[in-house]
Amino acid sequence: MSNAIWDALSVTPLSEVRRRAAVLDELVGVEPVTVPGAHRLAWNDGGGQSAVWYFAEDGRALLLTFDHESDLNLYAEDDHALQESLYDGVPEELVALVRDRPENYESLNLTDPATGRTIHYAGGVFWYDGTRWQVSDGLAAYCRREDEDPFGESGFDYCLSEYHFGRDFTPETVVAMREEDGQYQDEREREADLLGLREVFTRHGGA
Repeated sequence: MSNAIWDALSVTPLSEVRRRAAVLDELVGVEPVTVPGAHRLAWNDGGGQSAVWYFAEDGRALLLTFDHESDLNLYAEDDHALQESLYDGVPEELVALVRDRPENYESLNLTDPATGRTIHYAGGVFWYDGTRWQVSDGLAAYCRREDEDPFGESGFDYCLSEYHFGRDFTPETVVAMREEDGQYQDEREREADLLGLREVFTRHGGA
């Protein structure tokens, strides 16, 4: 499966992935969370799309993406077994990070009516094995069966575009993006934002 953002993520050191995740987590005001065995960082656009990262203590990682407007939004399906199946192929130690956990803005829970157990909703399930990133077997199988794009329909492309993998990610690049979106009234507002962004980047390993 070829995808420009996926290819860029695949060659980005995990330390840099984590730095960018920490910066965006702070920029959108998500509270970092420590769960048993991992550290959770997240991004959301305030409209239902999200990327959630679990960086495990053993050097592995789990990435969940969600786009409520995509075909891989399984929230309306209310099918616990289907959602569980998207995690197929992911080591149980990583899946345990999102099973029977409190839900949050980025990750709502789907409950198994037979057992009462829960799993976090996700359209995209990806994981890092300590060496390389992988698409979960369950997601890949579902997309083959339904003829879906695992990157476009999972929200991966949209959500990870904010991280600028394969490109510079600095206070200046964030300001340029915001300026392009028309977020500044004048140069003074732009410069004030740039100063604030530099402080955020410095807290997470520099710019």
